[in-house]
Amino acid sequence: MDFGGMNYLAILVAAIAAFAFGAVYYMALSKPWIRAARLKPEEMKMSPVPFITSFVAELVMAWILAGVIGHLGAGQVTFWNGVISGAFLWLGFIATTIAVNHRYQGFGWDLTLIDALHWLGVAVIMGAVIGWFGA
Repeated sequence: MDFGGMNYLAILVAAIAAFAFGAVYYMALSKPWIRAARLKPEEMKMSPVPFITSFVAELVMAWILAGVIGHLGAGQVTFWNGVISGAFLWLGFIATTIAVNHRYQGFGWDLTLIDALHWLGVAVIMGAVIGWFGA
């Protein structure tokens, strides 16, 4: 799928920036996240698969977000419109999905808050980068 006027450099930079944000965010909150996710550090295995999956998913997210922001119209692909679009999409789709999934999985609101704020940062960063680069 190709949207007219898509800035692929902006998409790549947005995905990289979001991935870097996630690395810093979860390193800072690793202990509360591990506790909230009910994981045992001694049983955790480091595999590249979740990191690869995360980056590919963030590329897809950035691509779709660029398409959504691009649909605002000519001259509307701006930093602030990117930030607002990212925040709206987070609230409408990401935060709600995480909240529902965590309730069915039996996790507490502490994990929901940690994960949802991560994805808010991702969506806002991506929107800001895409808007800043423009169409």
